Amino acid sequence: MERERSLQPGSAPRLRTRKEVVGRSPTRDAYCHKNPSVSVVIPALNDAEPLAEILGEIAGADGFEVVVADGGSQDDTEGVCERHGAAFVSCQPHRARQMRRGAELARGGLIWFLHADSRVEPALLDALRQAAGSVTWGRFDVRLSNPSAVFELIAWSMNQRSCLTGICTGDQGIFVSRRLLEAVGGMPDQPLMEDVELSKRLRRLKRPTRVRERLVASSRRWEREGVVRTTVLMWSIRLRYFLGASPEDLHASYYPGRPLE
Repeated sequence: MERERSLQPGSAPRLRTRKEVVGRSPTRDAYCHKNPSVSVVIPALNDAEPLAEILGEIAGADGFEVVVADGGSQDDTEGVCERHGAAFVSCQPHRARQMRRGAELARGGLIWFLHADSRVEPALLDALRQAAGSVTWGRFDVRLSNPSAVFELIAWSMNQRSCLTGICTGDQGIFVSRRLLEAVGGMPDQPLMEDVELSKRLRRLKRPTRVRERLVASSRRWEREGVVRTTVLMWSIRLRYFLGASPEDLHASYYPGRPLE
């Protein structure tokens, strides 16, 4: 089945103009498309290396533009965007606000929220281009970057959970029509679980479309923190949120020692 029912703003942001970003970019037309059907919004913070890879994967895709919403990187993130012709907007380091700002500046009819450390294969771009005129919102199936069996099981459980609940997460590459995103008030402004909250609001209007081409999501947190520990933490955070815990309290649990911006 192809659908799941069956298939405080900080300092003033700065968007690099077409003149600024195209100077050294041999693939600029992929991002500065005159009439993009899909706008890819990528929040970034010191993600120059993975960002260079994903921008390279999207380069040459007709009808796509990319807006990188940067939270104050100290690495070469801005330079990577310039070399690949991606629009660069600087804003305060807060993932939900970065995505919200990026979506405000995007011009496509379909907004695709993508993590900087994701990996994109051509079939995904083809599927999204075909969906742009008819699909209101949805997500991709995922697989994790580590190919071992335990990570295949984690990815399978993520995909099945979304099928059952209609709730999608950022790892799954949520896409939504501009009109529907505006109808639900844009990306929720909260420090954690903004993807789940957005899904809940969108699901009240329509269940998501499931695209079976698999987006590659990073497995680095599971590898760094441990599979069992990370899985238990993620499920507990999600359960607490549905039981009414505040995003601020959940942020403190998920990112211990990291202050709210």
